[in-house]
This record gives sequence, C-alpha cells and structure tokens, in this order.
Amino acid sequence: MGRMRRALGAAWVCAAMGLGPVMAGQAAASAISSGVPATTDEASTLVGWIAHSRDNAGLPFAVVDKKAARIQVFDAKGRLAGSSPVLLGQAIGDDSAPGVGEHAQTGDVPFEERTTPAGRFESEPGLNSHGESVVWVDYEAAFAIHRLRPGASRVPREVRLASPTPADRRVSYGCVVVPESFYKSVVQRVLGHGRSVVYVLPEVRAAQEIFGGL
Repeated sequence: MGRMRRALGAAWVCAAMGLGPVMAGQAAASAISSGVPATTDEASTLVGWIAHSRDNAGLPFAVVDKKAARIQVFDAKGRLAGSSPVLLGQAIGDDSAPGVGEHAQTGDVPFEERTTPAGRFESEPGLNSHGESVVWVDYEAAFAIHRLRPGASRVPREVRLASPTPADRRVSYGCVVVPESFYKSVVQRVLGHGRSVVYVLPEVRAAQEIFGGL
C-alpha cells in the first residue's frame, strides 16, 4: 500500500471487506451469470471463464467492456453487485503508452495516449491527489476507476454517461469514470476495501490474445 499513499503527491489528470472464499465450480458459474445485464458476447464469455477458471482467486472483481462502455462489479463469491455505463479514454487502443503516468502528472497527455488499456490488473484502493477515494488499476500508468468529479465538465459528462451510444462515452484521459452514486454504492463498497481484480476487454486486439484461457 506504500505506492498508494504516494498518490497524495501526484497530480493525476484523470483525478483519478474482507476477502471471501475461492469460487466453487458450477455454483459459482450460476451465481456469476444470473442477472447479468446484456453486454457484448465477449464480456459474457469472459465472465463465464472467470467463474469456471476461478481466475479471480476468490477476490472481488470487475469486468470493463470497452465496446459497450460498461462495467460490471462482482463480489468475492461471484455475485453481481452492480453494472453501470462508464466513461472511457478518448483514444482507441488497448495499451498504455510508455511514460503516460509521468505525462499525467504534468497535465499534458497527448490525445493518442488517452487510451483505456486492456488486460488483467490486480487493483488496490487508494487516494488521488485531492484525497478522494479511487481504485488504482495500474498506478504507474495513472489508470484508475473513479467517480465523476465536480467541476465545469461534470454536466456534459453526465449527459454523455446517459447516452445509449457507447461512442459518446469516450471522453476521459484513460480512466474508467463512473457515476458518483455507483461509485459509492458499488465500487467503493465492493472494491474499495482491499485487493481486487479488474479485467478490461480489448477493442482492437482479440480477447483471446489478452486472456489466453478463453
């Protein structure tokens, strides 16, 4: 957690529970898939794979579906805690640009670096430079899940979050941005008390390339 405490001194542009038992086979697969809102087929496949492979190792986890611009959050037993539209990075791409974390500290992130990276990330809760709660997905790349922040951009971003068109929700510097109420009631409650796993589906590369077990 030492690296999380260092976030207090970092000017990230994105502003940016105890652990339950390991999921058990078919029962977990049933619990994990029941009531899941429709997203893309790739997201459904990934959720099923996590259930059967126990890849989350008994930790709470989230699945970010970039093509649908949506997040699903699951507790340590694989039960769906909530789903929400999200704001994602403006630039299309599945990788973090070299040095993007340092660029974020200076407030100068070129457009092409504003990607939401795909992959499996071991995340931890922490604080941003304003002392606000975030979930650090990749601290070195300044990649976090955080709530919609106050300011001049809040209202237009709320409009984008409400849009049924995923392309309208490509507006962040790379972080996964969720409504404030969803952050407090789901993200902070489920992912905000210890280690968790965040899976981000790709939009350019094949999912099988990122998650070899699919």
